[in-house]
Amino acid sequence: MTSKKINSPAPQSLSLFDYDDELICGVDEAGRGPLAGPVTAAAVILDPNNPIDGLRDSKKLSEAQRDALAIEIKEKALAWSIAECSEQEIDELNILQATMLAMRRAVEGLKIQPSLALIDGNRCPVMPVRSEAIVKGDDKVPAISAASILAKTARDHLLARLHEQYPQYALDQHKGYPTALHLERLRAFGVSPIHRKSYAPVKALLKDKV
Repeated sequence: MTSKKINSPAPQSLSLFDYDDELICGVDEAGRGPLAGPVTAAAVILDPNNPIDGLRDSKKLSEAQRDALAIEIKEKALAWSIAECSEQEIDELNILQATMLAMRRAVEGLKIQPSLALIDGNRCPVMPVRSEAIVKGDDKVPAISAASILAKTARDHLLARLHEQYPQYALDQHKGYPTALHLERLRAFGVSPIHRKSYAPVKALLKDKV
């Protein structure tokens, strides 16, 4: 297994055709910063014969745009996979290692085995597939953009379901991120089973309870 970090800007047209004899998948994650919920990752192998317009970094798209593109990606991609690491795994491993594990699970969940995984960021997970890290790849590489969209929409939908279980935290509004509202609700209602106990604001509340 080899890995490579790419720091220089990649062309916006980067696609399957830029890698001779390579079947690439794009990989990205969502949810490293929140205090609650899992971290999710997605892997996508796009179909060069079935292009998707409008792919870009999920953070630069509206919720409606992301949801529409997620449906199109699932319909048109050669293969896609979504995986996660739980709050417990995040606390046990740390968020970096949990993110790498979620990415690896996403790649391993693909129904087609890629020969190269293009990873958003500056680190690659340890996995059998050869990988390259591309800084800001979610806005440079269409396959990574697609993975970014799937990871983000999957996590947002999961947090909406968790909001039904824990409505007191207003997860539907902040998706678990450490907003003023979330911190206020945490102080008022305490730490729930879906909160990441290794994160400083949560850890501080637990310490105060001792």
